[in-house]
Amino acid sequence: MKGLKRLFILGVLCFTANSAFSQDPQFTQFYANPIYLNPAFAGSHGCPRFAMNYRNEWPSLTGNYVTYSMSYDQYFKNISGGIGVIATHDQQGTGTIYTSSLGLVYSYHLTVNRKFSMLFGAKAAMTNKYLDWDKLTFGDMIDPRRGFIYQTGDVPRGGSRYFFDASAGIVGYSKHFFFGVAANHLNMPNESMIVGESRLPMRFTGHAGAEIVLGGKSQYKNKTSIMPNIIYQYQNGFQELALGTYIKYGVFTAGAWYRNRDAFILSIGINTGKFKIGYSYDVTVSKLNNGVSGGSHEVSLGLNLNCKDKPTSFRTISCPSF
Repeated sequence: MKGLKRLFILGVLCFTANSAFSQDPQFTQFYANPIYLNPAFAGSHGCPRFAMNYRNEWPSLTGNYVTYSMSYDQYFKNISGGIGVIATHDQQGTGTIYTSSLGLVYSYHLTVNRKFSMLFGAKAAMTNKYLDWDKLTFGDMIDPRRGFIYQTGDVPRGGSRYFFDASAGIVGYSKHFFFGVAANHLNMPNESMIVGESRLPMRFTGHAGAEIVLGGKSQYKNKTSIMPNIIYQYQNGFQELALGTYIKYGVFTAGAWYRNRDAFILSIGINTGKFKIGYSYDVTVSKLNNGVSGGSHEVSLGLNLNCKDKPTSFRTISCPSF
């Protein structure tokens, strides 16, 4: 009965307003999915880079959120920049709403001087949003004693909508410091699946980080680095501030973040240079406490290939992988 009640609430939220707004899915392993965070990161590794991400948010709830992402990007010397492709798929309310997107990314790489470089990125994506009407429940289906036993008299509407989506971003970096800003949904596409408009609001992201190498003159091969980071996001009145740091020793990375009034994030990962894997868990600290939500699980996989097109003077960004 609780699951049916949540579906009913979801249906009400979806259809009580013709101009409702929504927020984008977010990954907490921010830099394991770099071109999702900021399209300017395309080609920032130089050689071909593949990333796969999976997130299960609030698994203890019937209407949890599950998000998948796959991406590829690479630097090409003849166009002085990087090319990337990213695909995402998001499921809301146990598959009641699906959102799938396929985007093409280009990033221009500019060497300002010997110590500082900038990246300018843009993404063009085609997105499909689909509503499974059969999974919705309505008030006229409820019997006061026996629950949801009737057929609804509501007429099915909507179903699927395709729309174009544009984003852009900038990244600046030196050897041990980087910062960036990004703006998503620049054209504010209409994602409504029924009569009327539901404009997808622009999402603004600002991020910065640094790498502090400890014991730089150490005799040991595996040096330790601390990587403090900050990420701020704003969308349609919703604000999110995440503060955290990573500690890297050899191939091992561990991190801890705090997302304002929402969650503590713990992560661990291994990066061999060619292959990387990471896991993170969000401990919910909001009113939707961890015992109710089940927190959030996230897994990332990455593969870096060798290439011949990468210039010997190519400067990579010292941002963490997880």
